Amino acid sequence: MYIHIKGLSDERFHRPLQLIANLFFEEPEVSFSPSEDKVDATLTVDLTIATSVVANVQMETSDGASFSSSYERELPENITEKERFRLIKNALSHAYLTVLQDWTGITQKWGILTGVRPTKLLHKKLQEGTDRETAHRELTEEYLITPEKIELMQQIVDRQLAVMPDLYDLRKEVSIYIGIPFCPTKCAYCTFPAYAINGRQGSVNSFLGGLHFEMREIGKWLKENNIKITTVYYGGGTPTSITAEEMDMLYEEMYTSFPDVKNIREITVEAGRPDTITPDKLDVLNKWNIDRISINPQSYIQETLKAIGRHHTVEETIEKYKLAKDMGMNNINMDLIIGLPGEGTKEFAHTLNETEKLMPESLTVHTLSFKRASEMTKNKDRYKVAGREEIEDMMELAENWTKDHGYAPYYLYRQKNILGNLENVGYSIPGQESLYNIIIMEEQQTIIGLGCGASSKFIDPVTGKITHFANPKDPKTYNDSFTDYTNQKLEILSELYETKSSLS
Repeated sequence: MYIHIKGLSDERFHRPLQLIANLFFEEPEVSFSPSEDKVDATLTVDLTIATSVVANVQMETSDGASFSSSYERELPENITEKERFRLIKNALSHAYLTVLQDWTGITQKWGILTGVRPTKLLHKKLQEGTDRETAHRELTEEYLITPEKIELMQQIVDRQLAVMPDLYDLRKEVSIYIGIPFCPTKCAYCTFPAYAINGRQGSVNSFLGGLHFEMREIGKWLKENNIKITTVYYGGGTPTSITAEEMDMLYEEMYTSFPDVKNIREITVEAGRPDTITPDKLDVLNKWNIDRISINPQSYIQETLKAIGRHHTVEETIEKYKLAKDMGMNNINMDLIIGLPGEGTKEFAHTLNETEKLMPESLTVHTLSFKRASEMTKNKDRYKVAGREEIEDMMELAENWTKDHGYAPYYLYRQKNILGNLENVGYSIPGQESLYNIIIMEEQQTIIGLGCGASSKFIDPVTGKITHFANPKDPKTYNDSFTDYTNQKLEILSELYETKSSLS
């Protein structure tokens, strides 16, 4: 699909319009300069900007059809240049999306939104004192979000505030993410830092040495500045890829280095790959009072698991889940993925039926995303996936199944190149929600990332401004430079909290 857009020289608008085109077509080419190539549609944009912005979009297609849309939005006085540009961009996106919807007959339920965190928009309006009805109307008018998605957002916001009534007051505390960059094998859809652990024991040892250093130094700073930890999340990779002994030393370091660990609200360890779970490792988790883990089937179709590079069996998932429950894991999350290669509604319904036999405390339903650097994206022709309508049918199956079985949605996020322009939704039995997932999605608190590939998100306790910082993704670079990265994080923390701590 080749789309030519005329009358838009400001390059700041180019990427937003490309992202919206991506919602409708697979790998569309959007050009903003004249081209001799065959064009499927030509759009002419006219922006009139004064006390309001008026965006007019006219489209002529190669087969002679015509479409047009206009949208006007007031530009309040005394707003920042950043906010002014946002309103202009949204007005243009509004008219542009409407034309593409009219042309294709596809309704984008999330409207012009291409960002990761839709519920953050609703939280912001409620924090500002906007009543619910007005907030819904404004989100619908400005972003073209459909009523069903507005209702989903509201359900999630309500659930989050019921679980964490102090969600808007958590900026004086922090959460910790600890990244373990090893897995038994790498899944075809994955772009997380995840290196096959076999034959890498030297890298593992060096990495763990650096991680322990980070934990000690960050923990020391938190103690000196009387800052509490709300949640700790061990992700990766697969944190249970390392040995039971290594896990034991890691959690002992946490208890030694971090402040007031016994009163941390939640500690989670991803044990997503069933082939990494052993009785010895579960004993270690019990020893350190960690009972929230994830065991991720992704699918209960064995052919699918083989196709995506997960070298465990369906039976092993079930066996390890039952073992974990028998050994005291009281809050287990399971991940399922909609749209895996070769799967449609029949296969996904089977996966839901198998999930019913286990009834984990929480369930995260992901929609497959073709991430740029994944094996699946690099070899797309080898991985045939369902079409938009069937993907939507599978999501509806998940929504109905979770509702019928007593699960409530409590967090949501979206990704680029996600099938059907849908979403990933976390469901849980009420009272078993992941606090960390709520915190990271709504960006209400600093999250300090430790370990390989771990991203930190520093949120100013006063202004809410976000500063991003990422550790290197590969173990060698991390091992060579963990001291520098630790000190850089300490400097950011000191500036944020206006402390005079001496840095190590």
